Amino acid sequence: MRILVEGETYSTELLNSLFDDPKFYKSIGLEGKLTSVGYYHSFTKNTLVFMLPKVFMKDGNDTVFSKTKDELIDLIDSISVKHKTEYNWVRQLSVYFYNSLIEYRKRYKESSIIHEIETFELNSNINDKSYSYLDILLSIVNFYKKNKQQILYKHMEFISNLAKKAKWDKTIRKSLPLIGSSNQPIYTEIRNKKKVVNNEEELITYFFSILNHLNQEHHLNLTIDKSYNIIKGKQFELLCNSGLKKLRKIKYRYFSDVLRRMYTLCEMYFSQYDASSVKRKREDFIAISNYNLVFEDMIDKLFSDQLNTTEIEGVTLDKLKYHDDGKIVDHIYDYKSLIDTSDIFYIGDSKYYKSNSEAGKVSKYKQFTYAKNVIQFNIDLLNKNGADSIKPLRYRDKITEGYNISPNFFIYGYIDDVNNYDEDLIEPKGEVVRSFHFEDRLFDRDTLFVHQYKINFLFVLKAYTTFNQYKTQEFRTRTKERFRNEFLKFFNDPTQCNFTLYKSTLPPEESELFVNNNFRLLNGKCFITLDNRLLFAQYLKFNSLDEYVLKDFEQTYI
Repeated sequence: MRILVEGETYSTELLNSLFDDPKFYKSIGLEGKLTSVGYYHSFTKNTLVFMLPKVFMKDGNDTVFSKTKDELIDLIDSISVKHKTEYNWVRQLSVYFYNSLIEYRKRYKESSIIHEIETFELNSNINDKSYSYLDILLSIVNFYKKNKQQILYKHMEFISNLAKKAKWDKTIRKSLPLIGSSNQPIYTEIRNKKKVVNNEEELITYFFSILNHLNQEHHLNLTIDKSYNIIKGKQFELLCNSGLKKLRKIKYRYFSDVLRRMYTLCEMYFSQYDASSVKRKREDFIAISNYNLVFEDMIDKLFSDQLNTTEIEGVTLDKLKYHDDGKIVDHIYDYKSLIDTSDIFYIGDSKYYKSNSEAGKVSKYKQFTYAKNVIQFNIDLLNKNGADSIKPLRYRDKITEGYNISPNFFIYGYIDDVNNYDEDLIEPKGEVVRSFHFEDRLFDRDTLFVHQYKINFLFVLKAYTTFNQYKTQEFRTRTKERFRNEFLKFFNDPTQCNFTLYKSTLPPEESELFVNNNFRLLNGKCFITLDNRLLFAQYLKFNSLDEYVLKDFEQTYI
């Protein structure tokens, strides 16, 4: 197994030795830059390659595995590390990573960004699907781990039966005994009076020969009982070429579910070497050239709820969210407003960078543009169908014409512990990003704040393929409340948000008159909540006109 990282450069000599086709990298002189993320296996070159996302890179040539990108290439094949438990992450990561690509393919069958060769169909009595080399490898290993005791029992039963009706004169003449501690000879190979072919044992021999080859080839660190007959070396190569023919001779002779499953796995493996089959391939792979779309879908599956399908002039929130090229612009969900009991859309954007990087100006601009589109969509809906059409959402107050605060967030993938797949490890990252037309107007539609967070990429990777609906909802509930609380903490601290919040001491019936009489002064600075509290946001740079307003207000918190 070889491990490469997206966006990194490697010698063209190395890349040519791994890939049959240069479509996974871009040649630059004597080097090539890896442009894809995914899994690749070459039958002709006998290479298995994982192309990991760039989130596994830190700075320069260093990876999150405390190894350089060059040390990572053949790490698992190194004799000095292949049996060390600290490198178990390689096998665990390869399974979750491969499954995430398969999951994305299932969710977006029509996407043009996934390029893969024509898959071949293998019909079996287990299921009917397309299998890659890695599918077969993982199936064989998992089958062995689940059934090794039962298989060993059948094997030992066969060996025990060999001792019945032994032909001792032939056994003594043909076999070399072991001498026990009491100087008694022990014969490990018993010659029977009648030679009977055991089809079960023949199948077990084929299976463990395959398993042993995979174990040696990919350093799976499996322990195989020494009592099994195992075909190795040149004999195994010959077996691969004639395996299907040998299997057909012993077909339909198994009644145990375990042995039938074993037969199918052997058939799947040997089918790869069937020279007469049109299904034979030189390579198999599933690779993506825009892995940011996969990361966005992984985050979206965790965060986003089903959106309202109401249309305004043929446009829905779904159409704003999903572009024709497959790009998911943002993640969006409605949740409790920051200032009252109404709801508001929380708008996020996942950022696919190296572990230590942050969003640039263009990414921030796109986020603000999309947030304003969502606000406008809801205002259009409000203007056309009235406030009831968007309840419990509330974007604009009719009296003050102020806009509710729209929470935005960026979320980055990062890796801190290569063995941690179970904790989200969400943490704030960087400073709050601001956008405004008038810096002193908090309740203006152009005033936006973006909080930045980072999340454990390995947690997201595992959740994408293993979380059920209950676990996903549990994560959403916990994280939504946390994000809201972080916004509340931010706006309740004037040193962070640059605003101090006040509420009116006037009776509710006088609030509308007060706003009408001072509309120019209060424009974009005030908002009336659902429970009829008139809020005023005083900008940190004190304006003398604020004195007039504040005489009828007292400081408050949201």
